[in-house]
Amino acid sequence: MISSLPAGKPSWIIALCLLSAWLPLLAELPDLASVLPDLKTPVTVEGRPAPGLRVRQTTPGWEGHPVHHTLYLPVNWQRSSRFPVLIEYAGNGGYSNRFADVCVGTVEGCNLGYGISGGSNYIWVCLPFVARVGSVKTNASNWWGDLGETIAYCTNTVNYICAQFCGDPKAVILCGFSRGAIACNFIGLHNDGIAPFWRTFIAHSHYDGVRTNWPYAGADRASALARLQRLNGRPQFITHEGSTAATETWIKSSGVAGTFTFEPIPFRNHSDQWVLRDIPARRKLRLWLQAQGLP
Repeated sequence: MISSLPAGKPSWIIALCLLSAWLPLLAELPDLASVLPDLKTPVTVEGRPAPGLRVRQTTPGWEGHPVHHTLYLPVNWQRSSRFPVLIEYAGNGGYSNRFADVCVGTVEGCNLGYGISGGSNYIWVCLPFVARVGSVKTNASNWWGDLGETIAYCTNTVNYICAQFCGDPKAVILCGFSRGAIACNFIGLHNDGIAPFWRTFIAHSHYDGVRTNWPYAGADRASALARLQRLNGRPQFITHEGSTAATETWIKSSGVAGTFTFEPIPFRNHSDQWVLRDIPARRKLRLWLQAQGLP
């Protein structure tokens, strides 16, 4: 349930007030370090894909460039079955805060998909934002890189994974942390070509349209609304450290109908590592996926 908006105030002012009020309260929340993880994200290795292994790959069409993604096949993977696919985007690199949270902005540094799945039942792919450096295409550690190239790498990789590794094209989930959470809509709903790819969305910590002062074109509310309208009622699971109030306010004000589930994470950390811990939010997320007809 999204709470009612106070009368007489633009939604963006309300969202900023909610954000400002919430920030000082973060320090009073417990730290993720107070809960021991029960999962450890696999390291990325060079080699052929195999069940239980996380490998580095470059999608056909980008050979000869350093741009790459990571692919993890679940421990129960076999060619005789179809598997849902978790597509993940990372946060911005170079981030750190006073709680010792860091984000390096790499595909190798992603954790959401592994924590969500526990290593079983889902193919997990961490995609890059693709930058052009002269004639070289490489992974961008901050923001979107070359937007057209990023979208093309995404759609081509989803098709490639489904064709080559038994991914189910009707069960592709887009997820991300921080920059990656914004990307769920900014990239995933950017145009009518890419928008139909996704069955569901999982966005942790930030959301497209809540803040309008990000340093890229299209961060404004009108552009974010146009993207959100391409959701077409598909479900989203939206989390944020401390509070989801600002995102709830923005979505309520948008007038866009959808199935939105909000889950505040009761820790102070700007981190995707909460999914590596057996906490109620992770249990709710897994139950939510089952409710969508997913493992």
